[in-house]
Amino acid sequence: MQDAKSRIEAGAATHVGKVRRQNEDNYLVATPRGLWAVADGMGGHEAGEVASRIVVDELAAVETPATAAELLASCEQRLINANSRLKKLGDERGALIGTTVAVLLIFDGHYACVWSGDSRIYRLRRHRIEQISVDHTEAQELVSAGRLTVEEARAWPRRNVITRAIGVSDDPELEIKGGALEPGDTFVICSDGLTAHVEDEEILALAGESPPQRACDLLVGLTLDRGAVDNVTVVAVRVDSAAAPPPCPPPHAGKGREGGLE
Repeated sequence: MQDAKSRIEAGAATHVGKVRRQNEDNYLVATPRGLWAVADGMGGHEAGEVASRIVVDELAAVETPATAAELLASCEQRLINANSRLKKLGDERGALIGTTVAVLLIFDGHYACVWSGDSRIYRLRRHRIEQISVDHTEAQELVSAGRLTVEEARAWPRRNVITRAIGVSDDPELEIKGGALEPGDTFVICSDGLTAHVEDEEILALAGESPPQRACDLLVGLTLDRGAVDNVTVVAVRVDSAAAPPPCPPPHAGKGREGGLE
C-alpha cells in the first residue's frame, strides 16, 4: 500500500449476542498491510471459535506486500494453510470444524474481496450500498435460480445452511471480486449475526454518516436492541476522500475473478 495509515480509517466491534454463550466470531484489522477480515465459526459444529481464530491468525501473518499480486497471493495461501490446519484438526477429533471468512484487500487504488460462506462484504459509494459478496448458502442458490424470492429466502427453514466454508473440504472454495477504489468508498465486513437483524439500508445510513468505529458500535448496538440471536461482528473501512489516489483501470481478471488485485 501507499501510506495506508494516512488515507484509510478502520473500526471494528464484536459481541457474543443475547443467546449464545460463546463468541465464535473473530476479526482482523491490519490497516498498514491493506487487509481486514471477519470469520464466523460454523454454528452447530465443534470448535467454531477455534476455527475462526485459526483463519484470523493465518491472515494476521500476511506481511506488508510489495505489489497487489503479492498481497492477493499471500492472502490465498494463508487461507489454504488455514483450511489444511482445520481439516487435520477435524480428522483428529472426528468432527467437522469450519468457518466462514470474508476478507477485504486494498492496494494502490484497487480493492479485492475474498470470501467463503455467508459473512458479507458491502461497499458504500455515492450514497448507495452494494453487497459485493454473494452468500454461499442453499437459500442464495435457490434465489439465484429463481426458485425463491429474497423475501421468501429470509423465512426459508434452511436459510442458514452454507455451501462453502474454510475447513470442510480438501481445497478451500474461495470467490474473489474487486475493482478500482473511488474517494470516499466505505466497506462493511460482517458476520450474519448483523444481517439477521439489520437491513442493508440501515447499514448504509449508519456506516455512511458515521466514522468507522462509531459505525461499528452503532450497528452492533442496533443488533443487540433487536435481540441478537447470534454472535455479531462488524468491521468498517473508509478510504479518505481527500487522500485516496485517483483510480486506474483494473487489470485483466483471471478465471473466476472480477477485476481488483492481480
